[in-house]
Order: sequence, then C-alpha cells, then structure tokens
Amino acid sequence: MQVNYTALRQSIASLTEGETDAVALMATVACEVHHADDRFDWTGFYRVVAPELLKIGPYQGGHGCLVIPFSRGVCGAAARTGEVQRVEDVEAFPGHIACASSTRSELVLPVYGDGGRLIGVFDIDSDQPAAFTAKDATELAEILETTFAAVK
Repeated sequence: MQVNYTALRQSIASLTEGETDAVALMATVACEVHHADDRFDWTGFYRVVAPELLKIGPYQGGHGCLVIPFSRGVCGAAARTGEVQRVEDVEAFPGHIACASSTRSELVLPVYGDGGRLIGVFDIDSDQPAAFTAKDATELAEILETTFAAVK
C-alpha cells in the first residue's frame, strides 16, 4: 500500500483544525501517518525539551529511545542540521542509534512551530531497506509545516 497523500493531508487537516497544542497534534499526526502505509513500522515524534536534547513524544509502534541528544543518530542529525534525513540503510549511517533491531531505513523531518522555532523531529522507521522516496519527504514536510505552523 502506498500513501494517498491527498487523502492523508485532508484527514489530518480535518482532525486538527484549530488545534495548537503540540502534543495533541503530534499524537494525531503519528497515528494517521502510521496507518497510511505498510512500510511504516514506527512513526513518531521526538520533542525538543532542552538545548540540544530530544525526548520521545507521541508515537505508534514498538518502544523507542527515550532520549536522543542532537549529537547522535538520524534524529539528532535532523535536529542539529534542520535538514530532512532520508537514510536508505541505517547500518551505513555513522552514529545510528538502534532503538529497534528491525529498522532498516529511516526518514526524519525537522518540525517547526510558530516563528520557525524547532519543536521536534518526526521519525518514521521501516523494516525495509530504502523504503522512503523523495516524494515521501516532500509530502510529509508540507503536512508538518501546515499542521504545526501555529504551535507556540
């Protein structure tokens, strides 16, 4: 099953209309995205809770790492650089943190709130190698931008 991004965008917009609470938005987005595609094994957020530090937020799937410094892993790289990280083979990523041994590829997008402030990263793991496309990254970035723009 491939993501129908038009339907996903409409569903998330409908469910989150008028909501500005970051955790409520994260929970809804994680759930909707997780169930949109069979490639997605773990789908969730890591929130910025202190300088250079991420903590697990709402997610779908098995357990995740509780704390990730900006200096480590794919999530840390997305937070540190502000750039989308699309990793085809996590074993080849320097400093990859293995929160789940089944993860083969990963897509991590920075999430910005009001005024362009980094509020977290959105992490999707797959047990398939090279599971994510440039289209996935572009479409999800647009959904995140629209959904979290008003978060203070």
